[in-house]
Amino acid sequence: MAVTVDIQQVFTGDVPDEALIQRWAEHGLQEVTEDCELSIRLVDEAESADLNATYRGKTGPTNVLSFPFDADVKLTPVLLGDLVICVPVVEREAKEQAKLSEHHWAHMVVHGCLHLLGYDHIDDADAVEMETIETQVLTSLAIKDPYQVQGDEL
Repeated sequence: MAVTVDIQQVFTGDVPDEALIQRWAEHGLQEVTEDCELSIRLVDEAESADLNATYRGKTGPTNVLSFPFDADVKLTPVLLGDLVICVPVVEREAKEQAKLSEHHWAHMVVHGCLHLLGYDHIDDADAVEMETIETQVLTSLAIKDPYQVQGDEL
């Protein structure tokens, strides 16, 4: 299985390099058995807030938005959809949670990829399932459980 990630860097801040983002996406999509593609758009707070309001009815920017692709026909490679990651929000959250920026970035990419695969965290049971998978994937990348209080990474 090959994962193709198209990264659109709209935000001009300091972001992880494309090879890292590609690696995190591959790990987050490890259950996919067919060649697949996704797009990741790195944005500022204004674009994130606009998309969050338009598609989720929520005010303000958010860390990651996922837009799964749904087609009536089978495409090869499989088009998974789009992730929109708000760079300033991810950076701010990493600092607030005393996590390494790179680790939080990995978590957001994996989290978004799982949403593209249909996982969610709307109810408690689904949240436990998704968080368990996230933790397993991140552990395989030598990253600590993102849901445990950390504070000692920086």
